[in-house]
Amino acid sequence: MLNFLPPLLRGSVALLLLVFNTLFWCALLFAFALVKLALPFQAVRARIDPVLNGIATRWIACNSAWMRLTQHMEWDVGGVSDLRYEGWYLVNCNHQSWVDIFVLQHLMNRRIPMLKFFLKQQLIYVPVIGLAWWALDFPFMKRHGKAELRKHPERRQQDREATRRACEKFSLVPTSVMNFAEGTRFRPTKHLAQGSPYANLLKPKAGALALALNAMGDKFHSLIDVTIVYPCGAPTFWEFLCGKTPRVVVRVRQVPIPADFCTGDYSGDGVFRARFQQWLEALWQEKDEQINRLKLPAG
Repeated sequence: MLNFLPPLLRGSVALLLLVFNTLFWCALLFAFALVKLALPFQAVRARIDPVLNGIATRWIACNSAWMRLTQHMEWDVGGVSDLRYEGWYLVNCNHQSWVDIFVLQHLMNRRIPMLKFFLKQQLIYVPVIGLAWWALDFPFMKRHGKAELRKHPERRQQDREATRRACEKFSLVPTSVMNFAEGTRFRPTKHLAQGSPYANLLKPKAGALALALNAMGDKFHSLIDVTIVYPCGAPTFWEFLCGKTPRVVVRVRQVPIPADFCTGDYSGDGVFRARFQQWLEALWQEKDEQINRLKLPAG
């Protein structure tokens, strides 16, 4: 353990380990991704995609290794023992920090199939890792403001089609489709601007979840609902690297997905849309109450 190092030095060591680990595994990942790009046939994808996912799984395992080496965090985790590696899952979680992704990957790696996130289109330009996300078929979504959508309503269809195309690829290999329903990280200013009815959460956005269920809902075993709490406050990524995340509390539960959610028309059926939103809002209310309980001092 390197937790005896001063925070600045510990953060620098952790960052270097992350960079070296990423460059090593991405070099291998890109070599196989080029084969998939050159031979875009389903039979080739069926063989190459498990290899790519295996490489990413090892990258995550090595990230967990340097986290154990450089971080001294208390993990309070419940609900992961019931997860199974086989099959497909839809995963939903509250979102506060980039650290959430490392927490999720650390806890879910090899417990369920690899997490595939819905990402903002701009993230494809992140050096190295943006190309890795592309090679692994992470769906990149464009964000359109309300004013833009009123002016160009046809652009609503872009994310729908991107989601459908991604889910068609996911249906070939067992996958965990990850979605942050809030759409962005929680910030007090965003919370206030939204007038969110939840004390600890932004309003959930149902569209991506509904589209994923419509595209491949018959494959999903269940919705894995994850709640992450940082009792000492949500850290920035640099604070996390420096060891300033003393405790992480995570609760995981599996929620049955109503059968008709896999066939309903979220965009065209107002009654179905209202019912789906009510279902998600009920989950969000339960999550908000759970966060209040988990934020209480241990013991």
